[in-house]
Amino acid sequence: MTVDDAPWEPHSPQPIGAAPPLDPELSAVLAELGDEVRTPLTPENLAARQQQDAAARPRPTLRDLRADGRFEVAELRVPGAPGGPDLTLVSARPAGIAGPLPALYYLHGGGMISGDAWSVLPRLLRNVALPLELAVLSVEYRLAPQTRYPGPVEDCYAGLAWAASHATRLGIDAHRIIVGGKSAGGGLAAALALLTRDRGGPTPIGQLLVCPMLDDRNTTYSSHQMAGIDLWDRTSNATAWQALLGDRYGAADLPPYAAPARATDLSGLPPTYIEVGSVETFRDEGVAYANALWRAGGQAELHVWPGACHGYDTLAPRAALSQDAQHARTRWLRRLLAPSDTNGPLATP
Repeated sequence: MTVDDAPWEPHSPQPIGAAPPLDPELSAVLAELGDEVRTPLTPENLAARQQQDAAARPRPTLRDLRADGRFEVAELRVPGAPGGPDLTLVSARPAGIAGPLPALYYLHGGGMISGDAWSVLPRLLRNVALPLELAVLSVEYRLAPQTRYPGPVEDCYAGLAWAASHATRLGIDAHRIIVGGKSAGGGLAAALALLTRDRGGPTPIGQLLVCPMLDDRNTTYSSHQMAGIDLWDRTSNATAWQALLGDRYGAADLPPYAAPARATDLSGLPPTYIEVGSVETFRDEGVAYANALWRAGGQAELHVWPGACHGYDTLAPRAALSQDAQHARTRWLRRLLAPSDTNGPLATP
């Protein structure tokens, strides 16, 4: 079963309609930020944007992350993929909790071309780790175009394999690891679930896919509908995918570990949470992925947040819509982590 059985094509007789309206709180925030936030990513400005993004996102220190002793945080160097460099894995957990904790193995966003393992942790620790008594492992995977596919997903696989086989050292429960991520990280998490299934590697009990970047083809209706509207539109999307794939960009035989929407078999995957916004380039590919999981006999929870654009909860974390989305993720995680005899062990390679 393919993820996208009948993609919308530009030559379709179906006209492109107006974009759904933005949520009023998000619209107000975007108006304050101005038009500059909508400047698309292009091959010409890619290098400059990478530098700007790195400068605009100061990396929190380990002391910052420990938050006056509320969290235990360690920065580890672990073996990378065969032939690749060692990886940095940041391990964080609420302080003072005895016994192994379930773990969220989290992959940061940034369009495959920016972001880091540290900057995502403050919100994750506050909103997820603390209320759920959950450990978080964040991996510093290599970025495109300096490292092209399969480098980033192989980094993610190597980190997961190491974590699963060193669970005692990390103080985590090897039977209760969830893979997750946002945007590019959500796409990598979906690719990682496929890769570890097919290799017989560590088996996560769930995958948390927040506004995931799944499809390199840019042929969905929403990718055309949100052109020039969403903060991450089809121009930015094409630029990022080309940076990741290089000469393989647009190839008919691109494997699903590069772009999970290319998968023809979604059987045997763990329970999945998928969310997208109605005013988002990734809306239709996220919906299609959930539908393909259901058709393959899988379990998926899908949320399409009305009026949300890409990255809405980062832009406006206090907005009612952002708070609702965070509560929905937390409820799904809580249900997934509830004691159950149906959760199988996490196998180690």
